[in-house]
Amino acid sequence: MAFSSYKTIGEVLKAFQVTYTELNFMDEAEFSVSDYFREDLQTVMREGVVYNSEFAICENLIYPVLKEVWKRYSSKFTLWSHQSLNYDEKLSGFPEYILAKRSPLGKVVFDKPYLILVEAKQDNFEAGWAQCLAEMIAAQRLNAELTITIFGIVSNGDRWQFGKLEAEVFTKNNAPYSIYELDKLFAAVNYVFQQCEVQLNNLLAV
Repeated sequence: MAFSSYKTIGEVLKAFQVTYTELNFMDEAEFSVSDYFREDLQTVMREGVVYNSEFAICENLIYPVLKEVWKRYSSKFTLWSHQSLNYDEKLSGFPEYILAKRSPLGKVVFDKPYLILVEAKQDNFEAGWAQCLAEMIAAQRLNAELTITIFGIVSNGDRWQFGKLEAEVFTKNNAPYSIYELDKLFAAVNYVFQQCEVQLNNLLAV
């Protein structure tokens, strides 16, 4: 069953026996956004067609933000776009973006751990979280030998929502972030990347 087959978060929770909670767990880690990025984004949003499809949302709004933060962590992580993620017949598909450990064999090798899953949806956050949570569960099971937190992001380009999966508990952050409050959004995304870096360092230290 493809990730996209799941339409409600309740369906995923029941199928995989995951408990749902809501909590403002997100923190913010300051990130300096360049003037060039701000100006480029403003031009794209003012002059471009950015909301007509999920592909457009990904290319124009989501990926540029992720990429800007990822560059700070690129020695440790690879940011994959539309990479196949398969656990079994119930958990398979192509997440929009996956943050994974950079492989010692080179950047073209898809390596564990898989730490962030990102899903784009045109305002249908219910379906977005259903799909994203299924992807997070697949990542968790593929990382089965590791005790790590998997993070999820669902965005329509404007609003960004964050969640995390720890063992059998999925926690959705109550407060969303907005691309119209760019500094806060970058600080939130940077916080998630920082948490992934801490986890990776702990794994490498074992």
